[in-house]
Order: sequence, then structure tokens, then C-alpha cells
Amino acid sequence: MLRTMNASHGHPLGGKNFVINPKSLCQACSIGKTHLKPLHVKPTKVVSQFLERIQGDICGPIQPTCGPFKYFMVLVDASTRWSHVALLSTRNAAFPKLLAQIIKLRAHHPDYPIKSIRLDNAAEFTSKTFDDYCMTLGIDVEHPVAYVHSQNGLAEALIKRLQIIARTLVMRTKLPISAWGYAIIHAATLVRLRPIATQPFSAYQLVTGYEPDVSHLRVFGCLVNVPIEPPKRSKFGPQKRRRIYVGYESPSIIRYLEPLTGDLFTARHADCDFDERIFSSLGGDLHVDVDKERRELTWHTPTLSHTDPPTTHSDKEVQRILSLQNVANQLPDAFNDLANVTRSHIPAANVPARIDVPVRHHVPVEHVAPNVPTVQRTLPSAVQYTALPKKRGRPVGSKDVLPRKRRNLVASVLPHEIIKDHGDVLEERVPEETPISHHRDNLEISVEYASLDDILKRNETVIDDVTDWPQWKQAIQDELDSLTKRRVFGPVAPTPPNVKPIGNKWVFVRKRNENNEIVRYKTRLLAQGFSQRPGIDYEETYSPVMDVITFRYLISLVVSEKLNMQLMDVVIAYLYWDLDTEIYMRVPNGLKLPESSSSQPRNTFSIRLRRSLYGLKQSGRMWYNRLSEYLIGLGYLNNEPCPCVFIKKSTSGYAIIAVYVDDMNLIGTSKELLETAEILKKEFEMKDLGKTRYCLGLQIEHRKDGILIHQENYTQKVLRRFSHHDAKPSSTPMIVRSLDIKKDPFRPKEDDEEILSPECSYLGAIGALLYLAQCTRPDISFAVNCLARHSNAPTRRHWNGIKDIFRYLKGTTDMGLFYPYASSSEDTAIGTPKNATLVGYADAGYLSDPHKGRSLSSYVFTIGNTAISWRSRKQTLVATSTNHSELLALYEASRECVWLRAVIGHIRSTCDLAHDPDEPIVIYEDNCHVPFLF
Repeated sequence: MLRTMNASHGHPLGGKNFVINPKSLCQACSIGKTHLKPLHVKPTKVVSQFLERIQGDICGPIQPTCGPFKYFMVLVDASTRWSHVALLSTRNAAFPKLLAQIIKLRAHHPDYPIKSIRLDNAAEFTSKTFDDYCMTLGIDVEHPVAYVHSQNGLAEALIKRLQIIARTLVMRTKLPISAWGYAIIHAATLVRLRPIATQPFSAYQLVTGYEPDVSHLRVFGCLVNVPIEPPKRSKFGPQKRRRIYVGYESPSIIRYLEPLTGDLFTARHADCDFDERIFSSLGGDLHVDVDKERRELTWHTPTLSHTDPPTTHSDKEVQRILSLQNVANQLPDAFNDLANVTRSHIPAANVPARIDVPVRHHVPVEHVAPNVPTVQRTLPSAVQYTALPKKRGRPVGSKDVLPRKRRNLVASVLPHEIIKDHGDVLEERVPEETPISHHRDNLEISVEYASLDDILKRNETVIDDVTDWPQWKQAIQDELDSLTKRRVFGPVAPTPPNVKPIGNKWVFVRKRNENNEIVRYKTRLLAQGFSQRPGIDYEETYSPVMDVITFRYLISLVVSEKLNMQLMDVVIAYLYWDLDTEIYMRVPNGLKLPESSSSQPRNTFSIRLRRSLYGLKQSGRMWYNRLSEYLIGLGYLNNEPCPCVFIKKSTSGYAIIAVYVDDMNLIGTSKELLETAEILKKEFEMKDLGKTRYCLGLQIEHRKDGILIHQENYTQKVLRRFSHHDAKPSSTPMIVRSLDIKKDPFRPKEDDEEILSPECSYLGAIGALLYLAQCTRPDISFAVNCLARHSNAPTRRHWNGIKDIFRYLKGTTDMGLFYPYASSSEDTAIGTPKNATLVGYADAGYLSDPHKGRSLSSYVFTIGNTAISWRSRKQTLVATSTNHSELLALYEASRECVWLRAVIGHIRSTCDLAHDPDEPIVIYEDNCHVPFLF
């Protein structure tokens, strides 16, 4: 009867007028009603001990992203409500972060073991690896019922609380919503200082036992004046710059944002002044209206994908963290062989337990492994580390809070070694051109250089994460073989009295072709020549190399005479000449000490260098002398204007060798190139790289109608480096100069303008653009020259000018210099062919810099209507008229003309090519009064 009434009345929920018998179950009510009942069950045991139970959860994805971060993870202690917050770029990064935090807690609080961890059912928290690790530590891993958030209520409540606080903080400021990450981190620190709901104490006080000091707290997003680093200060200039406060790292260190770039830095609290009434905005304008559209943060990071990366990346990070535990376990033993090092004892309770966690797709040493640039290892028994110089211009005491640029550390071991740790980051940024390979233990090889296979057999090496390890292995073996073959080292012996040996280190380089493809792996044992003393360890160091102007002319010669180009490389070029001075070097890691002296300190031994070695100051000169002596002995000729171009005339033709250190460009007919290559191979160990397609950073395309040289790959790399690879293309490299000071990027800094922060790499951008302008892009020379004048005090206006050039390069990445083949009808019967005739153009810009009263000189020299030499430069003298400035420009062009005439005349006359030495070179100048001055 009750069931029928319940059904006829539409299954009411119950109330005063409808009494439902709980024993009478209605299937339709049970299935169709989804109201969740309150959780009335009280916990059977109250958590009273710190770290007895930890709850964790992840919030996200959040749009817009805060730089690379889309999520944040929270961990909260059930007893004290102590909490930890970490920003995540992907959900897969949560597992390594959680693992690192567990290790940190166990090390900091050994008296409070972690008993249980409650996490949600997300895939990143349900891995067997994590369960096995917690099982070995005695930690229970709990997972709530799916979609029952109340069972993980502490973490859920903390996320909600942090969101409310962070949202309020951001809304109070003029920062964009994408700054939520900073607000979340700051909110988490505030929560730890507030009293918790169950006790009148804060989590900080319950954990540390001390009352929190809140005197250092400031309003989030307010204006803060931070000190300018001493090298950037002037006697009567400002001593501080305005920045945006976004929290603190410790009571004595604050975090602040650079308004123009949005980068995060730190400074001492005591050195800063706060104005909590002013809220600054990003973009460099510190006094904008509230209604002005907010600027989003610009991040110099690659575009984030919409999907998380494969979990193998997370597994590798886990394996790395666990390897660090082994490092920590072995620290007392690792320093046994090091002198003057204080030993640290780590209590057994503090040391994380050792455990081997399997990583998916594990590959043995001999096989290719996933492409990760570094390798995990344990500390060797004896390692000496040398820190690289820090980047100049960083704020005093600054440190990256969000991962932006990595610290550099070089280990002088064989091969290069790197340690990575989350607590004290010892990590090297590996540039694209300077890859690193690693071993784990100190390699020991005999003086006769045992094979690398023997080395690997005697040392347990973890190199699974290096994809191209076989190539590096072969490169190392080649270097060892070269050193042995050329008898570079003398025997290991005690250092003579009053002798200061120099140091050494290993470096690794990838050689690339015109398509940015790796064509060769090179390793070098370098001597640290910076410790050499002039007059004692060396006398002369100058070594000539081929310049890019000469190389461009040789390309035009190849076109005009229809010749062939071939590139060859000398293997270990610097090892072909005996040293002219007595130099001792410290024993490199990898060389054994004599058995009879193995008990003596290693630093008391050294080896005498018999031959020049890479890194010595005189090595380049000695190699050039060795090469020139050999070539001149075979009948090759060179002259003072172009000492790196060797020419030999024979009955069948001629051959030209253009030398740039150990790279040799052979130019001539096919027969002459074969003979020249054989001559070089008889004396030196050479590598034939085929037709020249990439040299001096230039991409060389051999086409049917001519040769094109350009720097497309380098241009794209520069655009990616400065985050302009997606910029809107522009048709000109610079804008029309404006009378409006705020819009003219070529005026010097005004008194009320603020200098760009050192973190905005203005000098780096100028250097990259100058390289382009000097090699293949004369169209940007003038714009780069104008902006380079303000390198000592760049402002936001000048940076806008840099961005104009970037936008122009975006639309002209494939632009270069084209040298066309000429038909026979275009050649003159007598004298120099038309497509080999040198023509010059000179011009001046009167008072191009009116603030200093200086004019601009510029010139271009062409062969076959294609430029081979150009320059745009501010004059050093003050010109009093347009005629005067044009005369100075013509003088500069004439100086270049004299040198070009000598180079071209020597090459063409030595090769017995058509050349009239008395034929004048025409220089066009657009000032009609200048010719009358001669």
C-alpha cells in the first residue's frame, strides 16, 4: 500500500504530510534520486600528530595560464593544517613534485614519520611506482571513493580558500588574470600564518613552535622601489627603480615583477621601499588608468600544448629524484678522497631509503634511449667543479623563483659531468650548439689511453637518457686516439719547483650543416689558457683567419669563373706543431698516477705538453704557421692583405685554399680540387665534407643560375630566442622618424625615461642583429647601427625599434645575397668581365645624430650587381656641412676600396685571370660638389 501511494504521488521526498517507511525500498526512488546525504560518520580516530596523515589534490587547468603553469597542487597536514602549494605545467609533473616533497619532509622532520597520504583517484597519483615507494617507507596510500570529494575534504577546502584569497588579491591590483600563479603562492604563505579553524594557533606556530612575524607583509601588487645594481648606477642618477611586489620568499627576501617583461626576481626586503597605495600595471607604464585594458604577461617559453606530455617524462623525473637519494646516501663516502673538504654526517633517520624504481622503456647502455639531454648519476669519488661566470646585469641578490634560466656548473671530469638537485640546483643549461654527455664515475685510463669500451666496463655508467650517446662515444674515442697518435702528453711526473701548471677541461660540440642538421660530433680536451702568463708561457698569439668579405668575394669569383667549391676539415688541427715554450698541465681526470706515487696528492703531479693543445693562447698561431709553412713550401702564394688565401697556379689551372682555423674551402676546377685534396691529406688528417654548403654561419645554395647565400636558419633561431617567431611581418626594418619623443625609437634616453632592466636582453638582440647585418643582410645595417648607439642606456622606445627589425626579418627570413652566373655575351673582350667588376657607392646622412652633431657614413661595394662589402657607421668627426659629411663618407669608402683592390688584384693576377691593374674603380657619390675637391 505504501509503495503504491508513493508511486501514485510521484515519489515524494518525504515530509510532515508524507511519511515514508525506510524499510519499504522503492527501486525507482533509489535509482532516480541523486541527492547526496551529509557525511554523518565521525572519524574513529582523531589525527593529533604532525604528518600522521597528509591530503593532496590538484586544481586546474586554469586559463589563462601563468607562464608555463596551468595547474597547482596542494598538500595539507590533517593535524596542524600545514600546507604546501606547487605550480604545475602538466598533471604529469605532480608525481615528481609530490615525491620530492615527501623526501624533504622526511629529512626536515625525522621525528614525525608520514603514516598515510590521501590523494584523489587521478592517474598521476595511482601509479604502481608510487605505491611501491610508499610501501617501502611504511606509508599507507589512501584513495577516496570516486567523485566523493568530501572524503578528501581538507585538500578541497584548501583549494577553495586559496582561490578566494588569490582572486581577491588579483582583483585588488592592476595585474592581469594570468598572474594568478603569484597570487596562489602568496595566498598559501598567508594561510600558513593565519589561525586555523580548530585551534587558536597558525599552522606555522604549530609546526615551528614560534609565533609568526607578520611585520614583513605588504599589500600584494603594490609599488616597490628596488635598488639598482651598482654597475648600472650613476653618481647623480636614480638609485632605485619601480617594480611590482608579488609576495615574499622569506621574511628578508621579497619577490617582484619587472613591469616591461613580466619576469620574476627577488631583492632584499630591507633595501626596498613600498608604496601600498599605488598599484602598478605591466607593460612598463606605472601610472595608467584603471579602465585601461590590462596587458597579459609575455613569457619567453614555447607555446604549451593542449595535452600533457607522455608519462615517460614523469617517470624519468621520478628516476632522477630517486637517484638523488642514492647521492645523498653516499655523500659521506663520496668525499673520502677529497682534500680540504668538511665531511657532513647524515643521520640514518634523515636519509631517504634506497629503492630502485623501474622506469618504462628502460634501454641498456649500448642502445638508443629517449631524447633527454642529461644523465642521472651518483657522485664520483673525486670531482672538481668550476662555476661558470654568472650573467651580468642581474639585480643584486636576485634569484629565479619560477624556472626561467638555469644555473651553470661545469665539472672538469671525463667526460663532462652534471649534478642536478631540487634543493640546491646544480644544473647546466645545455645550448643547442653545446651538448653534454656524461659518465657517473671518475674514469681512469692509463697513459697509453685505454679504449673507451674498457672504461665503460670498469665503471657503472647511467647514460640511458642520451639519445646520441654512440656518436659521443665515438667522438671521445677519436679524441683519445688523436692525442695518443700525436704524442701530445709527456709522462705523469711530480710538478717541478717554481712551476705553476695550467688546468684543463672537456667540451662537447655538435657541428651542423646549412639545414641545421647535425653532421659531426666533436669532443675536445682543452687547456685552460687563461692561466697562462705572458712572456713565460707564450710570446705571440695573433692568428689570421679569413673574414666574411673575402669569403663573399671568393663566392663571386666562383660564379664569374664557373669554378667548384669544396669544404674540408682538419682533424685535431692544433696538435700538429711542437710547443716553443715549456708548459705543464694538471693531470686530467682520466689519467692514472704512477703506481709508486698513488698515495701522494694528485695536485702535486702534472704532465708536460709536448705539442700545442686546444685552449692554449698560442695554439692558433702555431697552427697557422705550420699550415702556411707547408703550403708555401709547395708553391702556394699569399699576401699581406689576405694572409689566409693561398693560391697556386699550374699548367692546367689554379687552386685556391681559403682557411678559417681548421676549415678549408678549396676553389678551382675539378681536377685541381682533387690534386689539392690529396696534397692536404698527405700531411694532415682531413675530412672531406663535399661541396661547400655551410661555412662561417652562411647557408650556401648552388643553383643553376647562380649561388645564393643566406642565413634563414639563424634568423629563425634569433626570432625564436626573442619570442618573435609568431610576430606579424613588416615591410620595412624601421619606422619613419617621428617628432614625438615617445614614438621615435632612435632618440637617446630622456631624463624622465627609465632604462630597461638587464633581464631584457637588449645587448643580446643587438649582437644577433649585427651578425646578420654583417654577413648577409645589408638591408638592416642602418637600422641596427642607429639602435646600437643606445646600448648603454636603452629604453622601451629603443626596444620597440628592435621589435620592428624582428618583424621585418619575420617576413624576409629567406632573403640573402644572390650571385648570378653571367652569359658570355655580358663579358668584355678586354679587361675584367662585367660580372667581376668592382663598383662602389658612398653616401652620408648629415646630422643623422643631431643630439651629438654627428653625421653617418655608409658605403656598398658590389661585384656583378651583388654586394660583397658594406658599412653603415656614425662619423667620428663633426661635419660642418653636407659637403663635409659626404667627403668623410667618400674617404671611408676609399679606404675600403684600396684594401679590396689589393685583395682582388692579388687573387686575379696570381690565378692569371683577366685583370687590368690600371683600370680605375668607380665610386658613385651623390654630392655634386665633392668631385671638385679633388
